[in-house]
Amino acid sequence: MVHATRQVRLTREGYARLERTLEQEQRRLAEATRILQEQMETSADNEDTGLEDAKREKMGIEARIEELEDTLARASIIEDHGQDDQITLGAVVALANETTGKDMRVQVVSVPEAAVLGGSVPRISEDSPVGRAMMGRKVGDSFVVNLGNGKQVKYRVKTVEY
Repeated sequence: MVHATRQVRLTREGYARLERTLEQEQRRLAEATRILQEQMETSADNEDTGLEDAKREKMGIEARIEELEDTLARASIIEDHGQDDQITLGAVVALANETTGKDMRVQVVSVPEAAVLGGSVPRISEDSPVGRAMMGRKVGDSFVVNLGNGKQVKYRVKTVEY
């Protein structure tokens, strides 16, 4: 599999989460390998669906491990946030949803980091519609996000923290 050599920018927390996920997947791979070996030893018929399921499971885990290793190999930790009042990767942002009147807090992260579960603040990708619209904004700025199917949401930046 050929991977892009593009750098992936991650927060320290996101890098650590990806490392923990990699360790979990490696443990899952060891277990899947053990199960596959048992299936192969006990299977009298090569067409056994349990054996095929075990093979597919192992292949899926191997692909996930390769993806995680590639992401971590290309990772650079976000150190410089530029202007602290401007939204960049790693920012924890409080937004007022001016359409519903509700507030929310999110952290803007790269795509690989957004895909990993865990953490105390919900993460959104810089590539998502809201993430793209937020980048470079400052406290007090308002912006509209087109969500598709004709829906729009208006947000106002309340705080930006790093």
